[in-house]
Amino acid sequence: MVKRAVPIGNSQKNMLKKDKRELTYKEAGVDIEAGNRAVRMMQSHLRSTFRPEVIDNEGGFAGLFACYTDHLKEPVLVSAADGVGTKLRIAFMLDKHDTVGIDLVAMCVNDIIVCGAEPLFFLDYIAVSHLDPDNITSIISGIAAGCRQAGCALIGGETAELPEFYKEREYDLAGFAVGIVEREKIIDGSKISPGDKIIGLAGSGLHSSGYSLVRKVLLEVAEFDITAYIPLLGRTLGEELLEPTKIYVNLIRSLLPDFSLKGIAHITGGGFPDNIVRILPLGVKAVIDRGRWEVPPIFDLIRKEGNIRETEMFRTFNMGIGMILVVPAEEAEAVATKVEERGERAYIIGHIEEGERGVIIK
Repeated sequence: MVKRAVPIGNSQKNMLKKDKRELTYKEAGVDIEAGNRAVRMMQSHLRSTFRPEVIDNEGGFAGLFACYTDHLKEPVLVSAADGVGTKLRIAFMLDKHDTVGIDLVAMCVNDIIVCGAEPLFFLDYIAVSHLDPDNITSIISGIAAGCRQAGCALIGGETAELPEFYKEREYDLAGFAVGIVEREKIIDGSKISPGDKIIGLAGSGLHSSGYSLVRKVLLEVAEFDITAYIPLLGRTLGEELLEPTKIYVNLIRSLLPDFSLKGIAHITGGGFPDNIVRILPLGVKAVIDRGRWEVPPIFDLIRKEGNIRETEMFRTFNMGIGMILVVPAEEAEAVATKVEERGERAYIIGHIEEGERGVIIK
């Protein structure tokens, strides 16, 4: 016998419709009201970063920033985008989210200041599995703190709730910064020449690079408890690993009027070799004397526990130097002194020689 489908009458169809539950966006994983609540909660943090150029556009689709350039003959906009990387894993482990925003800003504005540019404004992108207004506000508080340190305005961003893309209570961050500089004052390394001195500006620790190796060595191989107090560090391992990236904007801007900064390099992923070479013109090499500064203990801990070669350390981490400046030899001591007067640490760590373009660490 061939089975046939039995037609459903109108009364049966109506019964099925009544039984069918109505679905909402929230039940699919996206809570619009939570998002609106998070926006309301973060407003005070955004406003704490506003500069006079910000045009208040609360609730608008875009951030507005009036760019007054009467004091510049040829204004050049400088932009940068970056993230925090797997340092976020440490924040997840400790359920502490109020400092990674500083890292996010630092990674962007430090790339802008190396050109001699003033950071103007910042935007963020936060992607989460499920939106928790308290967590989002904590992250934004860190971003706002970083913007205040850099003197730039947080004028907008995007918070995306992406169910099933991320694990519960996990997220990713991206940041975007725009700055401005007079065309003739752009610092690009083209004036670097043999005899120039290299000054290293001390960092605040690991900053935001190399964390995949850090986690592999300290948490998997050495099996450290992230909440344990480490006498060598003088604090818990988690506190050390979440130390925010230093923001160098105000320090470097204070040097620009009085000194000839020929080149500036932000020491991030790729360490010394991959970052310093980016500012060197053809025909010169940077020679770094690795004994000229104090390397923070966290780097020694990683090297010993991971049995890592020194060359690998220098091409992965900042080794305690977050930014380098190339200056004329006759200005080096004065630059270092000015940095120290501002309460920061500076070391004359090398010089520029004639030769094949590259970086030598000896």
